[in-house]
Amino acid sequence: MLVRMKTKHLRVDLISIFPEMLEPYLTGSILGRAQKAKLLDLRTHNLRQWTHDAHQSVDDRPFGGGPGMVMKVAPFHEALVALKVRTKDGKTLRQTRGKKTRVILTSAKGKTFTQQDARRLAKYDRLVFLCGRYEGVDERVADYLADEELSIGNYVLTGGELAALVMTDAVARLRPGVLGKEASLDMESHDIEGVLEYPHYTRPERYPLSKTKSWNVPAILLSGDHAKINTWRKSKQ
Repeated sequence: MLVRMKTKHLRVDLISIFPEMLEPYLTGSILGRAQKAKLLDLRTHNLRQWTHDAHQSVDDRPFGGGPGMVMKVAPFHEALVALKVRTKDGKTLRQTRGKKTRVILTSAKGKTFTQQDARRLAKYDRLVFLCGRYEGVDERVADYLADEELSIGNYVLTGGELAALVMTDAVARLRPGVLGKEASLDMESHDIEGVLEYPHYTRPERYPLSKTKSWNVPAILLSGDHAKINTWRKSKQ
C-alpha cells in the first residue's frame, strides 16, 4: 500500500503595530492559495495588544537623548511569550513537537537578506518577524529575544513591515508545493552568486511601433536550436 507523506506547513507570525498593512498581501495570489492548501499558515498580530496603558504605548523617549522614539522591549517580550516562543524569563522555549523556530528582527543595521538566507529559513517550521518602527527598537530585543537581525537593503524604511513581507514571500515560495511547479525553482536568479536571470520574451515576435520601427524578439530564440539558445542565455546572465 502506498503511504503518502504529509507535507509540513510553514507557519509565519508577523508582529506589527500595523497588521492591516500586511494582511492584503499575505492573503492574495500565491500566498493566499498556499494557505488555502494548508501549505502555509501566515498570521499577523497587533503588538499593541501586549501593552497595559490607556494609550497602548509601544514606544518611549531614548535614554541619553536624541531625536525620535524607541520601541519598548516589554511588548515584544510579552508577544513572544504569548505565542509560546520565549519564556517569561526570556529564555528560548523548548521546541515542542520537534518544531524548529526562528525569531527575526527587521532592522536597518541587520545582515542583508539574500537568496541563500531564503533557502536557509525555508527549512524552518516556524518564523516570527518582529517589525520595528520609529527611530528603532530597544537593543535588548535584538540581544535577548531575536535570533537574528535582517535587512533587505542599504536604505531606511518607515517600518519593518515591507521587509517582513519581502522575506516571507522569498521564503514561502521555496516551500514544497507553494509554487505548484517545482521546475520553476530549478533556475532561480541569485541561487549562484553573481548569476542573474537571463532575458525572457513572449508573443508577439514583432511589436510594431510604426510602419518602419518595431521591437523584435532576438532571432536566436526563434531558431529552434536549443544548444545555441542556451549559450545565448548564459551570455546574458
